[in-house]
Order: sequence, then C-alpha cells, then structure tokens
Amino acid sequence: MNMQKQNGFTLIELVVVIIILGILAVTAAPKFINLQSDARESALQGVKGAIQGANGLVFAKAALGGDEKKATGDWTITDPASPEEGVDIGSGEFAVTNYGYLQATLVEFNNAIDANFDTADSDWIVSGVASGEMTITQIGAPAETGSGATLEACKLVYTQAADENTVPTYVITDNGC
Repeated sequence: MNMQKQNGFTLIELVVVIIILGILAVTAAPKFINLQSDARESALQGVKGAIQGANGLVFAKAALGGDEKKATGDWTITDPASPEEGVDIGSGEFAVTNYGYLQATLVEFNNAIDANFDTADSDWIVSGVASGEMTITQIGAPAETGSGATLEACKLVYTQAADENTVPTYVITDNGC
C-alpha cells in the first residue's frame, strides 16, 4: 500500500486560522488604536500635576515670607527682567506671585516649573493668556470643536487665584484628545 503524504493546509484549516485572526484583531485592535489619545490625556494630567506641585511649593515659600496675601500689583518691580521682589523659589529668578500662587503668565510658569512652554523646542502651546487665565495644549492635538456641552478639546486651562480667599483652578478638557 502506497500512502501519499499530505502537503500544505486544507481549506478548512486555513478558514479556521483566518477566523481566529479576525476575532483577535476585533478584540485587540481597539486597545491599541486609542493609545495616542490616552497618551495625550496622560500628558495633560502630568502637566497639571507639575503646575499643582510647583504652586504648592511657591505658596509655601510665599507664606513663609508673609507674601501670601499680596496681589500681583502689590509687588514693587522696577525691572521686570530682574525683579528685586518676589518669592525666591531657588531657580535664580524670583516668582512674582498673585496671592501666593503662580500668575497665569508664560514667564512665571517657565521659571517655576523649569519648563519651556511655547518655545521652538516645546511640545506645548500656551494661548489665551489674559486676565489671569491661560490655556495649555499639546502640539499635534486635534483642534477644539464645538462649544458648551458639545465642546471637544484636549487642553488644560489654568486660572490664577482671584483673591486671597481663593485658590487657582486647573480644568482639563480631554474629550477631544
């Protein structure tokens, strides 16, 4: 009796393998597709944490110096590039605070966090620096769309303390990352 050896796969074996690969792709793909959005959301949380940490340290230094009740306009600054007053945060430059917390300015953030927001080599864009509020977005994040309840954005909005009885607010909108 002469038996021939089977070469290759049968059609049924190939179909079973393709079905198994399809099931794996359908269940595993969504986990990997959303990684970029998750990374942007995590980066926003990291920046928020850095700002909160810096603000805690700056406020502690301001309180030690008795400057936690001073508004931005209460400081006597003759040369903004090298202030003679402010909170010494150990960076070589003084932080001119607003009620003991960081002002919503690019200069104060770069100084206190040791960051390079809004520079050529930065991953972050700072906008809307007006009246004590600033918006931080990551380069490459999707554009903000909608408004109100339908707002989709990937940003952190920092609002400085309004008076000596309030604290800064940090609002992350990450439903558009």
